[in-house]
Amino acid sequence: MLRSILSFVFVLLLLSPALAVNPDEVLDDPVLEERARSLSVGIRCLVCQNQSIDDSDAQLARDLRIIVREKLAEGLNDKQILDYLVERYGEFVLLKPRLNNQTILLWLLPLIALIVGAIIALKTFGATKRKEVAEVKDLSKDEKEKLSEILDE
Repeated sequence: MLRSILSFVFVLLLLSPALAVNPDEVLDDPVLEERARSLSVGIRCLVCQNQSIDDSDAQLARDLRIIVREKLAEGLNDKQILDYLVERYGEFVLLKPRLNNQTILLWLLPLIALIVGAIIALKTFGATKRKEVAEVKDLSKDEKEKLSEILDE
């Protein structure tokens, strides 16, 4: 029983995401370190591109983690640090880009696609329904008699 529990815990540890933060990067102040971690989760590794710098082992990610910690130690707030990184590396450094003139299309494109898709779907299904309604004609005399017989039963 104990062996199976230990095996289960070991497997869970293997499946958990590995953080690439090296021990020599960790700040002494736990509050600042927590801020550094929360910031680095939203900063893109420019080498790996779909990983945060917190998850990446790339040298550039390490450099960015160190820059974030240095700026925190200098007393900059989170917005100032992100502004510094965006100024230096561009908006692409953020995993979740900010809403501004350069990224407005990026944020609105899903909404535009949804609206266009809804309009196309409504027109397609609406036209089909109108066609079906237009094709319905008056019943012939034989059809009316047959319908009367069915309804009488």
